Amino acid sequence: MLPTHDRYRYSSIVSRPDYTWPGGRRLAVYIAVNIEAFGYGVGKGAAIAPPDQAQSHSIYSWRDYGNRVGVWRFFDLFDALGLPAEAQMNVEIYTQCPDIPERIRKRGDEILGHGVTNSEEQGHLGEAAERDLIARVTSTIERHEGARPAGWMSPWLSNSGVTMDLLREAGYRYVMDWTMDDQPVWMKTRAGRILSMPYPIEVNDTRGVIWYHYSSEEFADLIVDQFDEMLEQSERQPLVCPISLHPFVMGRPYRIRQLRRALEHVARHRDRVWITRPRDICAHIEGLPTGVVPGSEDT
Repeated sequence: MLPTHDRYRYSSIVSRPDYTWPGGRRLAVYIAVNIEAFGYGVGKGAAIAPPDQAQSHSIYSWRDYGNRVGVWRFFDLFDALGLPAEAQMNVEIYTQCPDIPERIRKRGDEILGHGVTNSEEQGHLGEAAERDLIARVTSTIERHEGARPAGWMSPWLSNSGVTMDLLREAGYRYVMDWTMDDQPVWMKTRAGRILSMPYPIEVNDTRGVIWYHYSSEEFADLIVDQFDEMLEQSERQPLVCPISLHPFVMGRPYRIRQLRRALEHVARHRDRVWITRPRDICAHIEGLPTGVVPGSEDT
């Protein structure tokens, strides 16, 4: 027998019931901003330096640019284009950079659970320790924002065998750690269902620009091509087009010019698409009848 995870069953996108997004739209678009805190001299490095420099001051400060400069360029760009956003944010940001969540709050954007820092993963933790981590992150966001987060993304997408179970037991409604579909699908846990929200591995600037070595122009073209093709394909089935950004990558001056070009292209189609946040996609899916979304029949 082929080893499997038993979280979801196979379902081809062409065999599923049809539905629409609010307003009869067929394509939902969301922008995910990774706002992260890194410990000095610890944790994983990045593919911009040799492995023996992974914990160097140069890598630390390269990432720190994102919180000091890059994310503020993002906020100004989103404001200028009238675009909502969602932030998967390490809760250490509340202590280290409190004006960042303040700006997110003023914009009305969504904050996801995203661990404490991105120098720490969770997939290696024992069950009790992972449960405590999730509880700490959840309570911190609730204390600052007045409400519990609806969604979760694990640092580095790291999962243990019980991560989905623990998130559902902690009250999370959706997760962005699994990347197998262009539509939201329900996943099984020992406490009921949790929604898997589409999340991009390749329309993601750390992968595209840093790992795959795309130029800024090529990455912007990737966003445009992904959007245009999905807009056409959405005539046949409703789709989600996510865009993942890191302030220390696309927040650089020469890169943000290309990002602006791509997001202007998306914004010009706002009359045809639903530009939204993942929590609103989740709420819409939760309101659909049983049998429409894969896995909705599972309890």
